[in-house]
Amino acid sequence: MTPKINRPRTRDASSRTALSLMLLLTFSTGIIDAVGYLGLDRVFTGNMTGNVVILGMALVGADGLPVLGPTIALVAFMLGALGAGRALRTAGAGWSGRTSALLCTVTVILLACALTTLLLADPAQPVALGITGGLGAAMGVQAAAARHLGVKDVTTVVVTSTMTGLAAESWLGSRVQQPWVRRFLAIILILLGAAVGAIVIRAGLALGILISALISTVVTVAGHTRLRHRGVEVAG
Repeated sequence: MTPKINRPRTRDASSRTALSLMLLLTFSTGIIDAVGYLGLDRVFTGNMTGNVVILGMALVGADGLPVLGPTIALVAFMLGALGAGRALRTAGAGWSGRTSALLCTVTVILLACALTTLLLADPAQPVALGITGGLGAAMGVQAAAARHLGVKDVTTVVVTSTMTGLAAESWLGSRVQQPWVRRFLAIILILLGAAVGAIVIRAGLALGILISALISTVVTVAGHTRLRHRGVEVAG
């Protein structure tokens, strides 16, 4: 007798797994952004909104803000997202082998950046800009992969729209039923990630980047083993 398959339960489990993994990457982004801002001359390597604002102020000479760093981060992020988008162009919905390969690429880039900072404790400006570009490209790849997975309200790199939904649809707002737990967790985790990044930067650039690389590795392995080939079931 063929056992009865409870597909809704399987789908729910996949959605919860995908959400958990994207929340982990959100925490990782908080670390990377803190490391970049505090250790790479006030540059965000994950939050491109922040870079656009910094660049706009820098172009008019405000407060000696950097121009080259944010520009490199923006271009690298776009190139990373572009490459990932092209790789996923013909991929089906959900987690696939290509998703695993892209997140593995993120891990490799992060490890390369960490190794560089270990070998060069006080990198010269060209090297620091190279690290900025590497981190920006990694975050672009990650963001594109997360976008393809389509876990609602968790882009892994920005929480502005998440905060908007949390407030606007709250009991004091439009009182619309909303996934407030995931929205709240996304905001808290990127905040906690930034706090962790700010603490570990005291030991140098490498530690924070290595922590993010470890998180990326865990997410890649877990997603590849638990979500691959399940298609749209990972969307939450």
